Amino acid sequence: MSAALLGWSVLLAQLMLGLAMACAAFRVLRGPRAQDRVLALDTLYVTAAVLLLVFGIRTGSTLYFEAALVITLLGFVSTAALAKFLMRGEVIE
Repeated sequence: MSAALLGWSVLLAQLMLGLAMACAAFRVLRGPRAQDRVLALDTLYVTAAVLLLVFGIRTGSTLYFEAALVITLLGFVSTAALAKFLMRGEVIE
């Protein structure tokens, strides 16, 4: 019974994370300001990393965990660069 409950919980989590990614993608495309788009992009990469973690739990493969780590690191750097660009107009001084 607990394996079936875990399977349904993981499936439900994947569906909800997919819905969250769709909402964030909508905000990236239709955001009224650039700050909203950057925040939605930040939400999108965090949700993608969590979705990869859920895939890793479901399959038992460690490859998904490593991919989530890479996405998280690259997402943080890109968010910091975009925030600096929006504040000052240039990334490298």
